[in-house]
Amino acid sequence: MTRVLDSLKSGDWRSLLACFLYFDTGFTVWVLFGPLAPFIGKSIPMTPAEVGLLVAVPVLSAAILRVTMGNLYQSLNGKVVALMGITLSAIPGVVLLLMPGAASYELLLILGVFLGVGGASFAVALPMAGSNYPVKVQGLVLGLAAAGNIGAVLDGFMFPGLAQHYGWQTAAGAGLPFLAIAALAILFWAKDRGEKSGNVPRSFAAFAVTLVGLIALVMLVHAGMLGTGKTGVLLLPVLGALLAIFVLPAKYRKVLGERDTWVMMLVYSITFGGFVGMASYVTTLLTTLYGLSKIDAGLFMSLLAFIGAMVRPVGGLVADRISGVRALTVLLACISIADFAFAALTPGRTVGIALLLAMYLCFGLGNGATFQLVPHRWAGKTGIMSGVIGAAGGIGGFYLPVIMGMARESTGSYQLGFATFGALAALAFLCVVVLRSQWLSWALGVEQLDGESFAMPVVADH
Repeated sequence: MTRVLDSLKSGDWRSLLACFLYFDTGFTVWVLFGPLAPFIGKSIPMTPAEVGLLVAVPVLSAAILRVTMGNLYQSLNGKVVALMGITLSAIPGVVLLLMPGAASYELLLILGVFLGVGGASFAVALPMAGSNYPVKVQGLVLGLAAAGNIGAVLDGFMFPGLAQHYGWQTAAGAGLPFLAIAALAILFWAKDRGEKSGNVPRSFAAFAVTLVGLIALVMLVHAGMLGTGKTGVLLLPVLGALLAIFVLPAKYRKVLGERDTWVMMLVYSITFGGFVGMASYVTTLLTTLYGLSKIDAGLFMSLLAFIGAMVRPVGGLVADRISGVRALTVLLACISIADFAFAALTPGRTVGIALLLAMYLCFGLGNGATFQLVPHRWAGKTGIMSGVIGAAGGIGGFYLPVIMGMARESTGSYQLGFATFGALAALAFLCVVVLRSQWLSWALGVEQLDGESFAMPVVADH
């Protein structure tokens, strides 16, 4: 505990708290369609695949917008970017609160894109928090800032109860006061000491083009104009990612030519993709698979989100001690085993819940371990790398509910969905194992001794 307090005193803790609140409230509004989906389905008929798409659109939006928000952060003060993001992510709550009768499936898809701006806060909150602290404590600091994932706890506790008593449209507006608190914290406490480069007007234009382009792509998929059946839905993340890459400056596109970038993106698509994707879908999974009430399923979603968010700083702290490379080797193996166990057994309620708890523990620890590595590998590019790697996590989170919904609709069970993500986790595990020696050399900053003996890292403060 003393070491943790000393680490926090080595930088600006008020700015860290403001970044935490920004990410926390952004995450709260980001995944609100998840716990509200069973209530929305009562007034707007939806197939399982349509439910999967509805809760996945905000996840995908955040994934793609993280890239251009990370790019914007590299050229503009993070406080300005954060306040813009808070304003845009408040639009769905305002619309549904003031015009509840206008709600339709098409409108919700469009509003889902704006909810994604809340999740895109990741690309601003993390590098802005990290800019106030030395490199040697980045694992802990970034883990604490990203513990804003706990915002999903509010979703499970707050939104189902409000929806049951006041209607889901009114419940959707309940996140607005929290966004206001975050805006005040950013305005008065946050400081951005990150290095800036790039053209501000071009960065703004890139973000705007991506936002509008995503709305257009989502509506084209819904209209069946990008392929019939599941084709358009599965292509949506690819087309969205290409859009974001197209509007990025060439100097930032270069990071996509690095092997380590792609491996880190795969890893984060498993850890964070699993966290947010399951947070969006677990309420539906529990009500359909185990017959839980919508309220109980929402509370269990809160428990999972709480566990995943609370252990994220622990994952960063452990990674500071032993390196994120070693931590991820173990965690990815555990995630793969849990997914395959779920797929093979189709377990009863008790075992199924135990496996979900185990997965969320690994998701949270893995998220912290992954971003402990980023400042070591990409010094001076944490903004854009937070966006690029975060985008991969969001894309993983998009595919999880979509594939779960498709598996349920096609086969009547979720086995195929869990098996798919188990295989991806196994692939990520193999990649980290193959690159282990090379990654440890830069993760620890020293040469290996006898393959396993390492000195403590020595990094300059900045």
